[in-house]
Amino acid sequence: QAHFVESGGGLVQPGGSLRLSCVASSDFFNSKAMGWYRQAPGKNREFLAGITSGGTANYAAAVEGRFTISRDHAKNAVYLQMNNLQVEDTAVYYCNPFVPDRNNYWGSGTLVTVSA
Repeated sequence: QAHFVESGGGLVQPGGSLRLSCVASSDFFNSKAMGWYRQAPGKNREFLAGITSGGTANYAAAVEGRFTISRDHAKNAVYLQMNNLQVEDTAVYYCNPFVPDRNNYWGSGTLVTVSA
């Protein structure tokens, strides 16, 4: 059973927007900080944004001002609103909790392709 299921990716033109969703299998993770990450072809996975259980967010410099992380405890969900997407944002996007055994919780991700 997957702990997290990411969705919402797709093909979008430069300057476009997408909203990614990450739904957890249980409400256990509502008490945990969560993060969004991405991995582009041939590159390491990178941190994009994090959000505490209480809703405090922080962002990597590469996406600050363009991406917004949010969460809905009632839906066991974390979201990533992505605006003004650029070709370099093309990657597989993942969510992951800030827990000691976090490597056990990587999902399949959702592919975002930005292309004209």
